Amino acid sequence: MEKNQYIPIMIQSLKKKNQILDRIIALNKRQREELENPALDPDDFDKTVQEKAEQIEALEALDAGFQEVYEKVRDELKDNMDAYQEDIAQMQDYIRRLTEKSATIQAEEARNKSLMEQKFTSVRKQVKEVRKSQKVVNQYYKNMMKTNYIDPQFTDSKK
Repeated sequence: MEKNQYIPIMIQSLKKKNQILDRIIALNKRQREELENPALDPDDFDKTVQEKAEQIEALEALDAGFQEVYEKVRDELKDNMDAYQEDIAQMQDYIRRLTEKSATIQAEEARNKSLMEQKFTSVRKQVKEVRKSQKVVNQYYKNMMKTNYIDPQFTDSKK
């Protein structure tokens, strides 16, 4: 039974996926806190997004690996369900937990997207105000420079 060795690999893959989803949930919470913070540091936010992207890449690699291993073991599992009943139950339990965590992550992502849109709207408004005030300051500066300027005068000194 050579294929039996693949089942622990599949269970280990599901465990790793569970850990990665936990990290993504934690990163989503950190991202929400950053978005709710009025003094948001864009570098910190960018770092969080980058960390989350790395976790998602790892998750996708695990999914691909799990699918590949499952393709090798699928027939063995179906033909000998009684022999692998405990392993199958354990995998189903992990898959159930993973599904719940995925739903939680999707809900958090939707909330964070809404917060991000609000933050961007706020930032755009601030940028408009800064540009407007900068324009007023520049206009004031130009006008003040003209008030101290005296046009050249020509005086007739022959008289």
